[in-house]
Amino acid sequence: MTNLDRTLAPDFKAIDNITLIRPEHKKLDNGCNIYCFNSGDQELVRIEWIFGNLRFDALKPLLNMAVNSMLTEGTGTLNAAQIADKIDFYGAFLQVDYGYENSQVTLYSLNKHLHSTLPVIMDLLTDSIFPDKELETFKRNQQQKLQVSLQKNDIVARRDFNKAIYGNTIYGLGASFENYKALHRDDLIAHYKEQYQPSNCTIVIAGKIEPETLTLITNTFDKGWTNGDTPADTTQPEIESAKDLFYLTEKPDALQSAIRIGIPIVTRSHPDFQPLQVLNTVFGGYFGSRLMANIREDKGYTYGIGSGLGPFKQSASFFIATEVGADVCKAAITEIEKEINLLKTELVPDEELDLVRNYMLGSLLGSLENVFSHADKFKSIYFADLDYDYYDRYAATIKSITSPQLQELANKYFHFESFYKVIVGKY
Repeated sequence: MTNLDRTLAPDFKAIDNITLIRPEHKKLDNGCNIYCFNSGDQELVRIEWIFGNLRFDALKPLLNMAVNSMLTEGTGTLNAAQIADKIDFYGAFLQVDYGYENSQVTLYSLNKHLHSTLPVIMDLLTDSIFPDKELETFKRNQQQKLQVSLQKNDIVARRDFNKAIYGNTIYGLGASFENYKALHRDDLIAHYKEQYQPSNCTIVIAGKIEPETLTLITNTFDKGWTNGDTPADTTQPEIESAKDLFYLTEKPDALQSAIRIGIPIVTRSHPDFQPLQVLNTVFGGYFGSRLMANIREDKGYTYGIGSGLGPFKQSASFFIATEVGADVCKAAITEIEKEINLLKTELVPDEELDLVRNYMLGSLLGSLENVFSHADKFKSIYFADLDYDYYDRYAATIKSITSPQLQELANKYFHFESFYKVIVGKY
């Protein structure tokens, strides 16, 4: 029996090709687009009804979120408990999800039960009524959650950072108690009728899709689902970032200070975005990053620190986030600046860059474990108005980018004196 030398790391094996499942497309007469990812042996499908959020209204900023959250609270024929019972009876799973740009309804169901579960979804999308009692409960619960959240320094820092970067838009919204109080049923219904119509919907189906399954879905959401008189307005206001770059919320008794630092940056469609993803990974994008090595492992200022790119369709940001001991807040910021300057003045060693390459390619490959994952990759590019060559370019960029190119990027984008800096706690 051969003994392993555990002092030696295993050899890297390069990842050559990453193949993505591409969907079949069908457009219904009512304007709804359907994309199908047919794969797998189990008689299970995931169906997502995805709607573009309506234009942000600063006077009624929570309508997109509230309407989506309350879709399952009752229709003209079913109350919330009856909706849940119908779905549970057939072993299906239903959830609603809200994002900055889209809202969606997701159903996991066995194929043989779709004839019973799809009518429930149709009811939600065409006849939700947002009962007053449930609305008041929703408002009360959300206000309680907000009260708890505002005690957490990291959440306050994230809210303040987003407000500074994205201004008075849906991306910069930090909900207030007054915003929840201002929610009214009539506004929710009007918003619902404009947003949840087929011309503003994309259906993404993933799983084992038999011909009769697709026919059932098509018939259900084509013939009986019509558009209203008002098309959904999904345009968004222009983003104006704040002029002030430094924000401090003093908490004299804080044991930890939350730090959030960053800048507006290019979106996914820009040719620099993918190279910036590599640079970000080196800097703070994984557990072996420079920020973790310095501020967590060497200095012991924090349990965790990281950086990331927050890409939206309209805008994007580069950010650094951590919570550190209140007594070392200034020292941590100094070390963050030091690591940024090192990226600008010293080339990333080949060994470190090779490690990052393998990590990023491995992460991409590992994120494609099933057909649902392939559908998720499609959504990322579809709603950003990108094509599948985005992933080809992503893999090619990771494999070919050089240390001088990373240094050039750091000098182009990372000017620490121009970064927004948010601290909540002691400074």
